[in-house]
Amino acid sequence: MDILKRSIPYLLAAAVLAATMLVVSGIKPNHAESRDKSTGGEAAIEAEMKGVWVTYMTLDVEGEQDKEKAFGNKIDTIIEDMKAGGFNTMIVQVRPFSDAIYRSAYYPWSHIISGEQGVDPGFDPLEMICGKCSEKGISVHAWVNPYRVSTNGSPTKLSADNPYAIDDSIGVRLDSGTYLRPESKKARELITDGVIELVENYDVDGIQFDDYFYPTDWGDSDAQAYEEYKSSSSSPLSLEEYRKENVSELIRSVYSAVRGSGREVMFGIAPQGNLPNNDILYADVRRWCTESGFIDYICPQIYFSLDNPALTFEDALAQWLELKIPDNIKLYVGLSGYKAGTDDDGGTWLDNDDILATEIAISRDKGADGFMLYSYDSIHNKDNRPEIENVMRYLNASPTQ
Repeated sequence: MDILKRSIPYLLAAAVLAATMLVVSGIKPNHAESRDKSTGGEAAIEAEMKGVWVTYMTLDVEGEQDKEKAFGNKIDTIIEDMKAGGFNTMIVQVRPFSDAIYRSAYYPWSHIISGEQGVDPGFDPLEMICGKCSEKGISVHAWVNPYRVSTNGSPTKLSADNPYAIDDSIGVRLDSGTYLRPESKKARELITDGVIELVENYDVDGIQFDDYFYPTDWGDSDAQAYEEYKSSSSSPLSLEEYRKENVSELIRSVYSAVRGSGREVMFGIAPQGNLPNNDILYADVRRWCTESGFIDYICPQIYFSLDNPALTFEDALAQWLELKIPDNIKLYVGLSGYKAGTDDDGGTWLDNDDILATEIAISRDKGADGFMLYSYDSIHNKDNRPEIENVMRYLNASPTQ
């Protein structure tokens, strides 16, 4: 791939990238138009989201003797790297398996801190994260996996106070793992209550759900519930619409709870980047992005290279731009730091080392409100590092709020 051959020059991006020795002097045209920003141009970039996802695997200190000290050192390093790189928001995974890295009235302590689910580590990791990030001017979004209880043997054992262990009627065991039931009112209330306590008890700036909704091996696990629903409704929805409505009801409930907290906390979703793939998971993202009452932001995981033979980054972004997302819903772009320098996407990540920086430039030009990089670990991965260093140079050479 020769980015110099792209036909429409992005002068601002080119000037910045050239100044930092990045070769981004032109970008292939996109068939979708830019978002209509009332503030326009540079003002739209002023409050740009420059986020980094931090996974529960990265936070794992279960093998450390002094867990509090080890965790604190780890968070200090993450924050230092983020500040040095020009990032401003940590999206941290706080509830990976219907458990918590914070003190919760609804979920047991996570095994990734203490080594065993349900065991109090003796300190509050999320409280520590919020305090340290506040001191350094880093925003915190609490990343929640709403339905997952366990997958691939993790955790190896559920604690007695895990919600599923207390009442297995709210969940289901599948080949891929154990999950809370989207059709369960009790499960929806549990998830919503868990979000409320996060917003009320911790200094978080946002709540985020990831892209896991109905598991792909769900099959007919809700057959009985659907039949009961149909018998009680005069005009029942189709099975597909029924499942979509179950998820949408949760999203609506959480959004309402966050809004009702009185705190200025955003609620957002990070769905599949290929828009049609969300239908397989019964995630009605089109509705969430175009109707009020569901989300404050959407961050599709557009984890594709510029020349991915299956679906390019620009074509995937165009799918989302064509939804005409209103300006009161932020559009962030999820970027795949973990693919940089690898043979993913047909080997097209090996063609250059400024692909991610170019994708940020494209996103800015198209009116996106920022980006989130998956994940923090790519900053130190030897394959990903050259691309990440170019992203950092680009961000530091074009500082925004």
